[in-house]
Amino acid sequence: MSLLGIDYGTKKVGLAVSDETETIAMPLAVLPNSPALLGAIGKVVAQRGIVGIVIGESKNLKWQDNPLMKRIHVFADELKKTFTVPITFEPEFFTTVAAKYGSEGKMIDASAAALILQSFLDKRHKKKELRSTN
Repeated sequence: MSLLGIDYGTKKVGLAVSDETETIAMPLAVLPNSPALLGAIGKVVAQRGIVGIVIGESKNLKWQDNPLMKRIHVFADELKKTFTVPITFEPEFFTTVAAKYGSEGKMIDASAAALILQSFLDKRHKKKELRSTN
């Protein structure tokens, strides 16, 4: 069982997956944002046993929605209609810029998706650690 991370863009969509322990996020693929996108994501969900989807939440530095966020919400609604797994938003700031420093050209968006997913995983593990120490 794994989680799927998504870095949504108007032209390209980056995908990343977690390992089965939901500890580490790894870049998976960059897909064109086209009518075939949901079908391609569906294949990943089925093949990888995806149990949840984490989408990058695009905010500006004042914590307001960027113009892209409206399209991300529409996309998330399509995912909710198509898949039965929980869908979560994870705030992202400059993930594409950060990904450019650690990945090759064609996989930048997938690396950005991995950064989004890793942020989500790290927060969740910290919450579990806090609960277990209290």
